[in-house]
Amino acid sequence: MNVPSIEETKRLLSEAEKLNPGPWINHSILAADAARNIASYHRDLDPEIAYILGYLHDIGSLTHSFPLKNLDSYSGNNDCNAEEFDFIKKYIARVNYSAYDELIQLCDALTTPKGFCLLEKRLVDVGLRYGVNDLTVLKWKATFEIKRKFEDVIGRSIYELLPGVDETTFL
Repeated sequence: MNVPSIEETKRLLSEAEKLNPGPWINHSILAADAARNIASYHRDLDPEIAYILGYLHDIGSLTHSFPLKNLDSYSGNNDCNAEEFDFIKKYIARVNYSAYDELIQLCDALTTPKGFCLLEKRLVDVGLRYGVNDLTVLKWKATFEIKRKFEDVIGRSIYELLPGVDETTFL
């Protein structure tokens, strides 16, 4: 897999922060930490690659928002033009998600800008901020299925690998 170095990754996120500052930066850094932590217990994943992909997920991953491969499951304001929307729809339909794609989908759903949390908290938080639609519950179920798959492979709860999950969840 061809991924940038950690140094290049940090430079890219720093550039993105200058263009669009906000709490998503810390969310991305924490998603990277979660990805590295989980990948370090997964027999098929490289923790450094997982870290890099987590770090860049909000600026370079079309798959991370779609554990349910349906663009209508997206919550929030769609700022894509018709051509961009069509491209993403076709891409998502034809791509086969790798374990890295699923890991980043999972870590995105485990991470707030303040820390790691239970999936339920993050999913409800996103629903309250951006709204829900007819596909929201199916998207949530897809995310829980990814969590189950990872826990089956690593042989433990993913929450054991996320420091401070209790504190962030119950703030």
